[in-house]
Amino acid sequence: MNINNLDLNLLRLFDAIWRARSVSHAAKQLGLSQPAASQGLARLRNALGDALFERSGAGVRPTPRADRLAKAVQNALATLEEALNASDDFDPLRSQRLVRMHLSDIGEARFLPDIVTLLQKNAPGIRLAALSLPHNQISAALDNGQLDLAVGYLPEVTHTQQSPLLEDRYVVLLRKGHPVLKQGTNMGLPLKALSSLEFAAVRTHADTLRILERMRWQHQLRLTVSHFLSLPEIVRQSDLAVLMPRNFAQGFAAAGELEMLEPDLPLQDFTVSMHWSVRFDKDPCLSWLRQALLRNFTGQGAG
Repeated sequence: MNINNLDLNLLRLFDAIWRARSVSHAAKQLGLSQPAASQGLARLRNALGDALFERSGAGVRPTPRADRLAKAVQNALATLEEALNASDDFDPLRSQRLVRMHLSDIGEARFLPDIVTLLQKNAPGIRLAALSLPHNQISAALDNGQLDLAVGYLPEVTHTQQSPLLEDRYVVLLRKGHPVLKQGTNMGLPLKALSSLEFAAVRTHADTLRILERMRWQHQLRLTVSHFLSLPEIVRQSDLAVLMPRNFAQGFAAAGELEMLEPDLPLQDFTVSMHWSVRFDKDPCLSWLRQALLRNFTGQGAG
């Protein structure tokens, strides 16, 4: 087909539907009525000779043709948006941008309160969608615009731009009054005493499982869960211990009933970083947000 016969607004509609997997959600994001979005999709289907999206549960599923088209459309829209905004001074107070950010459950608990406060104060119109993608999908999602930023300990995420936000380490969390604590001395709890512990772990934090293997404690793993947030209450009510990032464990220990130990463990230290695609390095909104996050969490990024 000839591009001269195509309304470029239909490409924005296509992109929104592909990302949202929903015609109604895409219409809402673009400020369209549901009938207008449906009519636009029908025009695009007719122009391209493909259904593009098929019904799937409560939303839609892209056809193979739509998936092949999606990246090209996103590249074109990103290039056009960058060119149109290149000479404009970004004003965070006036921006209505939707920012999509990957955060794990523990990342949401650690970072979202500060991020929401920062946005409400400096960019009240920016909307934030917190998502959690499998780590092996994050690089592609950043590159095709499905994600704008990813924050976390993400060693699997490669070929991205990144800046460190904080240094952290894995510690052991267990209930106060746990029998193993009675083996402690004035010099602390000997590492050998921890070998009698039984553990709970989060399956998506592979390094915690590797630590157990390195210490030859893997046979003492009694519970695996999907998220860290369920574990503190389990630890309070049982003799299970959990390996957890210190930055997060400190809050639970401070609330009482839990004890945080910092034994010398392999693979203990790690860096939490912010990741983004080089394709969107000069996006004015994302550039502003990255600098704001760096200032907020590290004191860097001024200027």
